[in-house]
Amino acid sequence: MPRSKPTRKVAHSSLVKAPTGIQGLDEVTGGGLPKGRVSLVCGNAGCGKSLLAMEFLVHGALRYGEPGVCMNFEETEKKLTANVASLGFDLPAMIRQKKLLIDYVFIERNRIAEAGEYNLDGLFIRLAHAVKTIKAKRVVLDSVQALFAGVADSAVLRSELQRLFRWLEDQKLTAIVTGEAGVHTLTRHNLEEYIADCVIALDHRVTEQISTRRLRIVKYRGTAHGTDEYPFLIDEEGISVVPITSLALTHKALLERVSTGIPALDDMMEGKGFFRGSSVLVTGTAGTGKSSMAANFVSSACARGEACLYFTFEESPSQILRNMRSVGINLERWVKKGLLHFNAMRPTSIGLEGHLAAIHKLIAKLQPRIVVIDPITNLISASGNYDVKSMLVRLVDFLKVEQITSMFTNLTFAGDPQQRTAAVVSSLMDAWIVLRDSKPDGRPRRELYVLKSRGMAHSREPRELIVSEKGLELANLSADHSLSS
Repeated sequence: MPRSKPTRKVAHSSLVKAPTGIQGLDEVTGGGLPKGRVSLVCGNAGCGKSLLAMEFLVHGALRYGEPGVCMNFEETEKKLTANVASLGFDLPAMIRQKKLLIDYVFIERNRIAEAGEYNLDGLFIRLAHAVKTIKAKRVVLDSVQALFAGVADSAVLRSELQRLFRWLEDQKLTAIVTGEAGVHTLTRHNLEEYIADCVIALDHRVTEQISTRRLRIVKYRGTAHGTDEYPFLIDEEGISVVPITSLALTHKALLERVSTGIPALDDMMEGKGFFRGSSVLVTGTAGTGKSSMAANFVSSACARGEACLYFTFEESPSQILRNMRSVGINLERWVKKGLLHFNAMRPTSIGLEGHLAAIHKLIAKLQPRIVVIDPITNLISASGNYDVKSMLVRLVDFLKVEQITSMFTNLTFAGDPQQRTAAVVSSLMDAWIVLRDSKPDGRPRRELYVLKSRGMAHSREPRELIVSEKGLELANLSADHSLSS
């Protein structure tokens, strides 16, 4: 039975907006950029300014029927076309169809310095002709710093800039202007102070050799907007922004139950298993069966016809498939049927925010009912407890909003089996299953118990976890059977 898609609330505003079509950005801005006004996109070299501006034009023309003009002062049409071809953007075809016009304007510093006087009259004529040619509704100027490369008089610079942006607004054009970041300011000439109704700052930072891109709405006149820093990705599909949803605990608590994949474990939770949309933590020392539990959980879900997404930070998908066959769990059949998807990457390959953005994007693409993160231990060791908890708060909240049941595995250490995990993520979890090694009478065995399971009566009696070629089973250790809520 398909689940109903939760409705996201977008801030209402009387300001008319032009959607960018960029995943996540329209949500952060409450619908897009101010229509018929100028927006400034600023940041250091390589942070994605030009790409964001081009996506704004391409999506505007293809999705919203608004042709666009790109006036570029740094890259030729040929070079720009080659740069975005890897994203699947066919700029030559759009140009032939008069959906897009690219005009490369070469600025010579010496001529500006020799002339003495400086104005943008020639640019207005050129831009007006381009707009009229394709009946453009959107304009990009990339990058505005090149216009003033040889201008020393800041008063002249400001006057001409203000005239340029008044002209754009008089023509009712929705415009993006890109600008390079200054040393201690958002832009080199403090453009954000006086020219733009919306200012978006992009940042590409490297911390301990791990790079992360972030986006921030610095100001947006006339409307409410997100004010946090939002991680974003640049990949073969362009830019995708990750909105931070954890500020409001608005997700719906479902009554539907999901089997754990182990009948005896279901019995320990009222005979029904986890709540749909809940977050489950499985902790244990090395070799206690955490990954086997996760694999068994997704196998059970796939058998019910539910799509599953498995994020692994330690092993390759091939290795997981091989290892699980030895304990009677055949995951390969679900991969072939398209119900199970693996995503494997090292924790240090990108920053935590990058992982969060990648997870968001894959979930949006594949629409899984079950998500496994195996293990979060590597994230903690790579980034530290505070950063991981901040990232997981947003991830868990996102999964709950999407009504996705999630399982997180975490390695604990002998002598301190719970405290490290408890300090980081346990408070975020609805259910916590602990696995441990035990040696009663000198015979080693695995034990399992349910430390907590919110909203239901559950047994906290330890059981023996038997992992064999027949799969996963639980056996009683004693005749006692107690329930706790």
